[in-house]
Amino acid sequence: MRDAVRARRAFWVLWVSVLAVKLLIAARLPLFVDEAFYWQEGQHPAAAYSDLPGLTAWLTRLGVAFGENTFALRLPFLLIGAAVPLLMVHIASREFGTKVGWQAGLLTLLLPLAGSLGLMALPDAAMALATLLCLDAGARLLRQVSAQAALELAAGLALGALCHYRFIAVIVVGFIALVLLEDGRRALRDVRVMVAIAFGASAWAPLVAWNLDNADAGLRFQLVDRHPWSFHADGLLFIAVQALLVTPLLFAAMAVAARRSLACASTVSRYFALLGTGVVAGFFALGFFADTERVSFHWPLPGYLALMPLVPAVLASWPRAWRLATVWLAAIGLVANLGYYVAVSSATWREASAAEKWYPSNFAGWEPLADAVRARTATMPAGTRVVADNFKIGAELGFALGDARIPVLDHPINQKHGRAPQLRLWGLHTEGRSQWGAAPVLLVVGATEVKYRDLLDRYHALCEMVGPLPAPEVLNIDHGRQRFLLFALQGTPAAGPCTTPSMAWIDAPVIGARVGRRFDVRGWAFKDGVGLSGVDVTLNGVAVGQARYGREFEGLQRVWPRSNDPLHPKVGFEARVDLTGRDIRPGRHWLGLRLHGRDGSVETWAEQPIELAD
Repeated sequence: MRDAVRARRAFWVLWVSVLAVKLLIAARLPLFVDEAFYWQEGQHPAAAYSDLPGLTAWLTRLGVAFGENTFALRLPFLLIGAAVPLLMVHIASREFGTKVGWQAGLLTLLLPLAGSLGLMALPDAAMALATLLCLDAGARLLRQVSAQAALELAAGLALGALCHYRFIAVIVVGFIALVLLEDGRRALRDVRVMVAIAFGASAWAPLVAWNLDNADAGLRFQLVDRHPWSFHADGLLFIAVQALLVTPLLFAAMAVAARRSLACASTVSRYFALLGTGVVAGFFALGFFADTERVSFHWPLPGYLALMPLVPAVLASWPRAWRLATVWLAAIGLVANLGYYVAVSSATWREASAAEKWYPSNFAGWEPLADAVRARTATMPAGTRVVADNFKIGAELGFALGDARIPVLDHPINQKHGRAPQLRLWGLHTEGRSQWGAAPVLLVVGATEVKYRDLLDRYHALCEMVGPLPAPEVLNIDHGRQRFLLFALQGTPAAGPCTTPSMAWIDAPVIGARVGRRFDVRGWAFKDGVGLSGVDVTLNGVAVGQARYGREFEGLQRVWPRSNDPLHPKVGFEARVDLTGRDIRPGRHWLGLRLHGRDGSVETWAEQPIELAD
């Protein structure tokens, strides 16, 4: 009894603490791209959408009813996330005793993937809740079929169906687990369970109807287009990545719990083990053939939740030192997970990480972009429309400006993320000048949303849609790691070749190079349509030298055959930078370029870090 009291007290202290921290983070964390699009979906009420069933969008609509801000948007998800460990306590307490129940709830809070649930307006929180409802209902049905258990099963199945296509994994594995158990087969033959399953199946009807009406676009994206469906060895990383995310000792405890419980006499324990192991193993196998470009590390979470009620018994058999190590390592993992979001919330940290692979681009730059758009449209004619060149900008600007109907141009990432069909259904896909005519438009382009080797082709595609591009207003966020271009389009497009923003590269010094107070800068730069008249070298945004522009630089037109800069191949530059006598301290500084077009345009290029020696 004393252990149960201590576990209960620890649970409530941690539950309140984690919820308080998540509320604070949610109020400061910049809006993630997917959250912005789910908000946009919520502003266009429907039963289902191209990327998801309807529940996530409905919850965002409910959230912003309490305020047009990110905290209100996330509030329903935070509350659902807070309910998940409470339901875990209920399940484990009934099946294995009060002490185990509080311990399982405590471990659920410490599990980094579960402890951070609801921090963002994403489908995972509701899907975790649906998983536990089905888990709880299944355990009750194995003992005795009742109307209450069947009703809970129906609610869990329906909730999961409204969350995500991925919930199909829970349904399939859960059904197989029941079939493999004698008591499960008995339960499945009961008419009340059949009705519950039928009700859960009917919740997929809106998604099925949407796909039937739209040539299976959503289903094709989730199951075909986004996956290579060819073997790749990246799946081998699954165990290492999951062990790190779950934390190694807790991951090992789950593995031991699954092995023991699969051979256990307890039907409920075997059911939990079958469901948890099946989901995790299924996603492990899928990892050898599925999408590796987008985030998928959170997919096995329903499996871990199914195994969690079994873990306290395993930890009870371990030496006290190992039990404490497991708990503290999980706590460190949770703090690290939440700490990442705290760091992402800091503009200073985002700027400092601009040159790193882990730079959080999907969180960065949206507020400065919205400010720049407001300022620019204020100088343009009344009735100027804002047009985005991809769905990310359209959704993020839409949230910031309170406009869920910002038109979006055709863009590869609209297709890559399965959002293009939805934009067309809303009537927000625009072909460009052929639809706008001479109406004033502020076109907002994300220059870092395509790979650099494809950027010039993207600019030429924009020319085909809107004509030669005027001089842009350049917005470099975090030294240009996130880069936006604002084009004021007024009247009919000018005749002539495709004019694009400048392209450039610094060959020397390389990123992160250590240099003295005198160093050489070499590279190339060009501007299609008109060419460049000069290049300035900048350090921390201040000009420190003028480059000699126009040296021979062969080969760029082989890389970009469509390039029409009239100065090719004389597009190389070199400069001698002398910082002697300048009040510039040793350490990290940011080297950049200022590009002068022959049409009078001036563009600031992205910066790269260098280390200045003593």
